[in-house]
Amino acid sequence: MDKQVSSRTTKEKALRLNLDEKKYGTIVEIGAGQEVARNFFVAGAAAGTIAKTMSAYDMKFSDDIYGVQENGRYVSKSRVKAMMEQEFNLVVERLGDVRPKSSRYFSYATTVAAKSFNRNNECHAWCGVRVQMYPGAEPSDIVVHVRMLDDTAEAQQDALGVLGVNLIYGAYYYYENPKTLIDSLTDNLKSDRIEIDSIEFTGPCFEDVDNRAKNIHLIRSWKTRAVMFKPDGSVAVPAEMLYKKNVLTIRGTFRPVTILSQDMIEQGQKAFYELEGVDASNTTVIAEISLNDARGSDLNVSEEDLIERVQLLNKLGYNVMISDYTRYFSLRAYFRQFTSLQLAIVVGMINIRQIFDEENYLGLEGGILEAFGKLFPDHTRLFVYPENNEAGEVKHFESIEVPTHLNYLYRHLLENGFIRGIEATDPSYLGIYSREVYRHLHSKDADQRWQSMVPDVVAKEIINSKLFGYKG
Repeated sequence: MDKQVSSRTTKEKALRLNLDEKKYGTIVEIGAGQEVARNFFVAGAAAGTIAKTMSAYDMKFSDDIYGVQENGRYVSKSRVKAMMEQEFNLVVERLGDVRPKSSRYFSYATTVAAKSFNRNNECHAWCGVRVQMYPGAEPSDIVVHVRMLDDTAEAQQDALGVLGVNLIYGAYYYYENPKTLIDSLTDNLKSDRIEIDSIEFTGPCFEDVDNRAKNIHLIRSWKTRAVMFKPDGSVAVPAEMLYKKNVLTIRGTFRPVTILSQDMIEQGQKAFYELEGVDASNTTVIAEISLNDARGSDLNVSEEDLIERVQLLNKLGYNVMISDYTRYFSLRAYFRQFTSLQLAIVVGMINIRQIFDEENYLGLEGGILEAFGKLFPDHTRLFVYPENNEAGEVKHFESIEVPTHLNYLYRHLLENGFIRGIEATDPSYLGIYSREVYRHLHSKDADQRWQSMVPDVVAKEIINSKLFGYKG
């Protein structure tokens, strides 16, 4: 389902760059051969583009050239940035007075953990390009994190070689449209070969680029299924955020986040920390927003709208995940790629009804039984928040009505602790709905009652930043 931006083959892209005498730079690759450089050499006329290629595989050599990064990791963002900076400075220093003044220099770098010969390791890479968009300009950077999905190291190397050519080509020819650049990164690659779960644009050429929006576009461009943001608003790499962590997540629209949603998270945390071996130090809490409705259709929410939701959740100190997952068992499977520890999902009563609605599993061969088998196989629980019934009385999870023929299944999940209840701190919270808050903040109510339905910091941010079209 890749979006093929360019009809050019990898060889044609490399050759176009090789034949442009104004573009000149270095390619350094550590950990998976020199496949990017090889593509330029195979295309022909590589002397017109490549000043140097290098692979500093030995750690001592690599440290002497690029320094030792603070985190001590070799396959890391800080390492690839150090490589880009070092190599770009060298090419400008050594060739700036020799090459034509029209030259636009670049440095491409990648550091890779490819499939190991004798162990089942995480296969991923940091790839980046530092590039001058015009002669003498201050450089701009593009850095991506890539997960390699091929079964062999040889195939992974080949995929990274194609990606590297696409990244350099896109940096020069699509820099004015970062979305087009993102779409082009998987040109000439099948969709099941790599996943790009993080991208960062920095430098003078990308001063107006909102990296949050561009990472959301990774999902809509079919480069990944989910992206994550830290509480400071920066983009997170899922594998790093979730590695060896217990995970508590809550799905919502958060448009905007309310006192109710905040209480659901906090009560979920309280219940989660009662489990053996789970505490704040080893747990990642994530507010998740799906791009889809309950039937899997894209809601076509604008990136601006999504960013405003992220901004408010970040203000409350939460990590945020945006995904295109619809079913909860798919969400669980996503987390299980990165951690085998405890996993809990905070849901409302309406979500339980959706989970027990067999219409949501049409097309799934095993129907609801297959779905539940995928949702509850290991260390996974649902924490269910109460609701008000039509009479305004608090209704808890034990009293929920499911189709008669599913009653025994529901009792099985209850009695074995797969579904547990959590309490509302204040029953009055149960009458708060995001859609009502959204409606009220657009009204001219003199009492501005919507402000009492959201955390104080959220109300202030909506007013000060005029979020969701608020005019005051």
